[in-house]
Amino acid sequence: MYKRFILLVSILTLSTLSIISIASNRAEFEQWMKQETSHFQEYRDKRDKEFTGFLKNQWKEMQTFQGMVRDKTPKPARIPRAPKKPFTEVEPVKPVTPTPIDKTPVKIIPPTTPEPVIISVPTIKPVPTPVKIIPAPLVKKIKGSKIHLTFYGQALDFYYDPKLKVSLQRPINAKAMSRIWSEMSKADYEGLLKQINAQRKPLILNDWGFALLTNAIAQKVHPGSKNDQSVFTWYLMTKAGYQARIAYDQNYVYLLMPSRQQLFAAPYFTFDKIRYYALSFDGIKQKPGKIFTYDGHYPGAQKRLDMSLSHAFNTGRKQQDRFLNFTYKGKTHRINVGYDKETIAYLKTYPQMDITLYFNSELNQATANPLLKQLKPLVEGKSEEEAVNLILRFVQTAFKYKTDEQQFGIENYLFPEETLHYPYSDCEDRSVFFAWIIHHLLGLQVVGLDYPGHISAAVYFNKNVNGDSVNFNGKRFVITDPTYINANAGMAMPAYKNTKPGVIRVLN
Repeated sequence: MYKRFILLVSILTLSTLSIISIASNRAEFEQWMKQETSHFQEYRDKRDKEFTGFLKNQWKEMQTFQGMVRDKTPKPARIPRAPKKPFTEVEPVKPVTPTPIDKTPVKIIPPTTPEPVIISVPTIKPVPTPVKIIPAPLVKKIKGSKIHLTFYGQALDFYYDPKLKVSLQRPINAKAMSRIWSEMSKADYEGLLKQINAQRKPLILNDWGFALLTNAIAQKVHPGSKNDQSVFTWYLMTKAGYQARIAYDQNYVYLLMPSRQQLFAAPYFTFDKIRYYALSFDGIKQKPGKIFTYDGHYPGAQKRLDMSLSHAFNTGRKQQDRFLNFTYKGKTHRINVGYDKETIAYLKTYPQMDITLYFNSELNQATANPLLKQLKPLVEGKSEEEAVNLILRFVQTAFKYKTDEQQFGIENYLFPEETLHYPYSDCEDRSVFFAWIIHHLLGLQVVGLDYPGHISAAVYFNKNVNGDSVNFNGKRFVITDPTYINANAGMAMPAYKNTKPGVIRVLN
């Protein structure tokens, strides 16, 4: 009994000592966390203080360069039609005339038609249920103002610290820029950034979408003042880790950011061999001339915009239907396509980019799947060549042709969903759309072809298909021109038949 009592007292003593130790360790841990948080806050404040001082003095006058032009060669105003004579799939072998020396008769072997490869259409995935957009989480201790906005059909709420609402004073100069950074740095910007980041995944936002959303918030905070909107967007994009700069002239403020991809028709200037583009978020080009900007960047802000569109943005879909008709081998087909007007509005804000990004972009599945389902029964059971020819005829004849200059007044490459929306399309629009169908419907490898003043496509077949072709990565890709009306696989447009094109890789 006595031994049990001693054991019980020992256990209680050890337990008490453990509790005291844990409490002591927890107190030490909390004190350490408090110190680290304080140190971080001091570092952040020091960083902002130093940058505020930097902005007072490090401005220089710069001359912006006008945006680069992708291809100065004019596109054909009218496109030709392939000759009515049917295309010979297998060219006959010409007889060989014996030489006078060789008296042995030559046996003529008649041409043989290779056994066609029957296309196997991949299973079309069902349209997924749209991701539900949840309200951005409230950040504790924010005594802020509420913003409600509709972002391409998606209703979103955000809360922000009113101290972030700082207006740019006039005259616009280095002193005004330094002041506005200093004032905004006193506010709780992190809470708003957390809310914006929380919407990246459900909205499927790439970097451009993130910048658009940030600017949409800026428009709510500063309605009617584009200069204040540009400054607000600059501040938050910089705090989000992007290489954003601000520039100004006598009247206007410009947001300048570099991109991982080359942009066209956008004014830019160069620092440390990096191009900073003057960006707008409404699709309206800016034309700054001589501007003042600073040579440096905020510590830790190193990211460039990634403009690739490998996943479609999750908009609040607003469907618009369009009926497309085409005839193949005497039979007329009617295709009903439903595209998203919200996506069209989103894509309209995009700066013009290298053609490679258009060839490697994605459609919204709610647009893509119904289109593929209607095309699937038209190609099932056909050879690869015949299936490709049918898709060629669809793209060649279901859409009306106009150059970008004729339709928009400027060069304006279209994403696949935009080709479904606009009344006209030209060669690069059709080639991008055709390549997307061939890859997703037939599962065949396809590349883009870049001629001076013309964009086309080519397909790799699993069996030999005669006609014009290009070699790429050790494979023979047969030319398939979706702009050359009634042309089949292997028929290059006559004007480019003897021109060697550049090859645009399409990631499969």
